[in-house]
Amino acid sequence: MATILNIETSTEVCSVNVSENGKLLFEKESLEGLKHSELLTVFIEQLFSENNLEMKDVDAVAVAKGPGSYTGLRIGVSVAKGLCYALDKPLISISTLDAMGIFTSQHPEQFNIENKSSENLLFCPMIDARRMEVYTALYNQNGEPSEPVSAKIIDENSFSEKLKDSEIAFFGNGADKCKKALNHPNALFAGPLKASARFMINLAEKKYNNKEFENVAYFEPFYLKNFVATVPKNKIIK
Repeated sequence: MATILNIETSTEVCSVNVSENGKLLFEKESLEGLKHSELLTVFIEQLFSENNLEMKDVDAVAVAKGPGSYTGLRIGVSVAKGLCYALDKPLISISTLDAMGIFTSQHPEQFNIENKSSENLLFCPMIDARRMEVYTALYNQNGEPSEPVSAKIIDENSFSEKLKDSEIAFFGNGADKCKKALNHPNALFAGPLKASARFMINLAEKKYNNKEFENVAYFEPFYLKNFVATVPKNKIIK
């Protein structure tokens, strides 16, 4: 049992909470877009000052490790590592897709997912990776991985074999753009639209109890793909 600071910045959502023994205590969250550099440390400070808590009382810091936004992940992990160094606390990392997929599979009623009693229902979180590409994975009703994390370009043939025999609930900020391509009667679009630190709580508690900690000095986010910087197309007139 532990008091854990949970940080989620792998998508456009900046989400922070404090959990105790696997239960949510307090949270701060913004859905306004990629403002993590402005909001994250402010949210953490407010979370503790407004609730008369001290940072030293935290037993560990958990951070979403990705995949997701390169910049968002760098900010979240950097802040988490800095806190762990300063407070001499352990660092816990949580897969963003695991957090979304496992939480939704265990609480389908919160998202009005139909046919949730079906033995063949699968859960598919999708994180937008631009254009028609998503970071995704599949989970069964027990929250166990059915298909590993990968980057997929979505078209009309995506998940076709799985959809023959199973209903799949697609959700996350990458799911909406896939609706037209995944036009199948077994494709359900239901579940959380956004990532949240709330989804990390039980996984972080479990990892703390099992002492599954990261090496603070060497831990890096799970980008899945290499970051590619774009080159400006504007030409300089000489």
